[in-house]
Amino acid sequence: MPELQLVKTHVHAGDTVKVISGNHRGSEGKILQVIRSKNQVLVEGVRMIKKHVKPSQDKPNGAIIEREGPIHISNVKLLQKASREGSASAEGKAAKAPKAKKPKAPKAE
Repeated sequence: MPELQLVKTHVHAGDTVKVISGNHRGSEGKILQVIRSKNQVLVEGVRMIKKHVKPSQDKPNGAIIEREGPIHISNVKLLQKASREGSASAEGKAAKAPKAKKPKAPKAE
């Protein structure tokens, strides 16, 4: 089987995006998940689908639940990046304080 080539995406989980084409054009929301293998994203509150679930211990009679459906990644535009507090570059920039300059001692001649 050929290996799947995962491409770099312009959006990540937590980013705020706007849907720019398709039936849900104009909708905005936060990205819940990026499905890189299929080039799709799940956007909070956009493309809500109804899913029938079988009876289980939690829902003894079964249920109809609403959840987000996937949208192709090319149909969304980035509005605001999520803050990446856990990234190394953000920690490095915040941790570095400006160094105080030491006064130079006069040279004795």
